Amino acid sequence: MESIRQNAKWYFLGVLFFANALIWCAIFGEERAGILTVAFLDVGQGDAVFIEAPNGNQMLIDGGGNTRVLQELSTVMPFYDRSIDVVLATHPDKDHIGGLPAVLKNFKVDYFIEPGIAVETGAYEELVRLIALEGSENVIARRGMKIFLDEKVYLLVLFPDRDMSGVSANDASIIAKLIYEDTSFLFTGDASQKMENFVVSLDGKMIDVDVLKIGHHGSKTSTSDLFLGYASPLFSVISAGVANRYGHPHEEVIARLEQFESEILRTDEQGTIIFKSDGKNVRN
Repeated sequence: MESIRQNAKWYFLGVLFFANALIWCAIFGEERAGILTVAFLDVGQGDAVFIEAPNGNQMLIDGGGNTRVLQELSTVMPFYDRSIDVVLATHPDKDHIGGLPAVLKNFKVDYFIEPGIAVETGAYEELVRLIALEGSENVIARRGMKIFLDEKVYLLVLFPDRDMSGVSANDASIIAKLIYEDTSFLFTGDASQKMENFVVSLDGKMIDVDVLKIGHHGSKTSTSDLFLGYASPLFSVISAGVANRYGHPHEEVIARLEQFESEILRTDEQGTIIFKSDGKNVRN
């Protein structure tokens, strides 16, 4: 009799858990109907951006410097979701890839995209090992590549346009534009003004966007006047740690953004910053 009661208890708990999961699936499905979500995660002094297309496909651009990215992902993903379709590392600096090994250990990742530049650091070597161990397909990003998350949502790679061997990690950063119908977001990693301006020279019209992730956490080495003029973002997002030792974001960058009348949003002041797009308009 005791055994029957125990079995009934576990059966009841199993049914309850399954019903709860179905409810959460319905809630999240309803919330994203026709909506693209782009969340700039508060990972301290680093970068991590979570993207979810209307059909539920997901991408993570960078992973911050440590396991804090897991905590932040738990705020934008349902607890039962243990997969991320695409992970992209803009470049191999620790504050961009340090949290990615933890992501690969905790989520099934189908594709791993990177600029194709190797560095001799423990963080990078651990990442390479886990990509091979977990079986993610490794893809080298090149200009013109399109990564479709949805029929109408894709990431267009604007840079690199060539092999970046011998170039600094920052200047090898992937620069890419996320497009959903009439709305768009631009990600530049830690690319310097030199590389930003080079991308402008290739096709300045392509960097006109609604939301710009400001390069290198707001360092004055990025975000040139020329680049901002072509990007003309409605919103500019700065990902930086509270009272960080680098002084990011630099006052010169803030002044440039104010000059271009772009609304400035900062993770060190506001925490995780989430945008929603219906393909026509972007809202924060």
